[in-house]
Amino acid sequence: MISYLNGKIILKGPKTGVPKFIILEVNNIGYKVFLSQQNLFKLPEIGQNIKLFCFHNVKEDTSELYGFFTYDELEFFETLIDIRGVGPKAALEISALGPLEKIKDKILKQDENIFAGIPGIGSKKAMAIILELTGKIKTLGQKRGSSDEAEEALIKLGFTKQQAKDALGRVSSKDPEERVKQALKFLGKN
Repeated sequence: MISYLNGKIILKGPKTGVPKFIILEVNNIGYKVFLSQQNLFKLPEIGQNIKLFCFHNVKEDTSELYGFFTYDELEFFETLIDIRGVGPKAALEISALGPLEKIKDKILKQDENIFAGIPGIGSKKAMAIILELTGKIKTLGQKRGSSDEAEEALIKLGFTKQQAKDALGRVSSKDPEERVKQALKFLGKN
């Protein structure tokens, strides 16, 4: 199974409509990786390197890769596809709705509006998803430490986890080193 890819973007699929994908070149092999609409807009330019955590969906008639910027997104995606009636395309969009803590909070408050705008998920299905996720979501992201290199670097520099998260939330770059530099500028102003 393919769980992680680190390579160069050689093609970006359409930013709207389905499917949303990139072709990622890793060791002279091109992998078609499906991304959420939100993550597709966050990608660096063609020719730039990117690291993705992956879910390899293998069935008798298909083999697809779904890509995520963080392990938390991947873990949440894997939880979502275990829910009856949620396929990989819907799970992909749901998993990228925002930071896991924000999604957890809205699900625990039973806010069905969190799924607004995701094709195929009406209020009835949203409530069913929320009910199934309520017990499972509390443990997500607690199995290991932070997977965000930039956040870990800021914490090692003496900032609190919350300060690091707040500063990194204001940064647009995906490169960990650049994210740390930009976050330090925000932290220096406070």
